[in-house]
Amino acid sequence: MSGERPAAVDVLSVQKTYPDGTQALLPVDLSIAQGEFVTLLGPSGCGKSTLLKMVAGLLEPTDGRLYLWGKPVPQLHEAGKKMAFVFQAPTLMPWASVQANVRLPLDLAGVPRPDADARVADALALVGLSKFAGALPRQLSGGMQMRVSIARGLVTEPDLLLMDEPFGALDEITRHKLDADLLELWQKKNLTVIFVTHSIHEAVFLSTRVVMMAARPGRVVEQFAIDAPFPRTDDFTVSPEFSRHARQLQDSLHRASAAGAEELAA
Repeated sequence: MSGERPAAVDVLSVQKTYPDGTQALLPVDLSIAQGEFVTLLGPSGCGKSTLLKMVAGLLEPTDGRLYLWGKPVPQLHEAGKKMAFVFQAPTLMPWASVQANVRLPLDLAGVPRPDADARVADALALVGLSKFAGALPRQLSGGMQMRVSIARGLVTEPDLLLMDEPFGALDEITRHKLDADLLELWQKKNLTVIFVTHSIHEAVFLSTRVVMMAARPGRVVEQFAIDAPFPRTDDFTVSPEFSRHARQLQDSLHRASAAGAEELAA
C-alpha cells in the first residue's frame, strides 16, 4: 500500500500482566496505517491473540494506551469507524440458518429487518454463499462455515477486521482458497486487517507487513515488509520473491523461538 495513510491502530507501550504475576505481554509499540494487512506471527504463547483481543477491546491492557483512528477503543464509533472480530472457530448458532447467523449483529443493533436482510444478502454474495442462505451450519463444510463467520463480520461494514487464526483448522486447499478470497475482500472493501497465524506461507501470501513475536514473556521482536504487488496469485507462491520472504520469516521465527526458550530456561 503506497502513500501516506492515517493511522488506523496505535498501540502505545501496551502490556498485559495477569493477577498471578505472569507477564503475558511486555510493552508493545505498534502503528498500523489505514488499509494495511498486518499479520502477527510467532510461536505459541507469544501474545498474538492477547494483543489482538486488546485491540478489539475484549481484554484490558495492564498498562499503556490503544487508539483506533485516534480514539480510545471504546470510543471507536466517535471516529465514524467500526470493527469486526473473526474467531478461530466459526461460533455459529447451530439451530439458525446461515442468513440468521449473519444477520445477528444487525439484529442486536436494532437494524430494521428489510435493511438487515439486504445487507446480509450483500455479505453472503461477497463470500460466495448466496445459494446457502437457508442452510443450517451442520449442512456446510468447515470452509463454508468460516465463510459464514466472515460474512457475519462483514455485514456490519467494518473498517477494521481482526482475525484470530480463522483458517487454522482447515485443509490446505480450502485454506489457500479462503486466503485468496480474503485478499480480494480486503482490496474491494478497503479494509484494515490484523491477522493472527502460525503459518509462514499464509503470512507471506496475505500481508503487507509481518510482525514477529517471541514468547515468555510475549513481545514484538522484528517486523518485515512484504512488498510484493497485489493482486497475488498462485504464481507468487512459487516465485523466488515468495521463497526469499518465507526464508526471512523462517529465520526470524527460529530466532523468536530460541529467545523464548532461553527465557524459559533462565
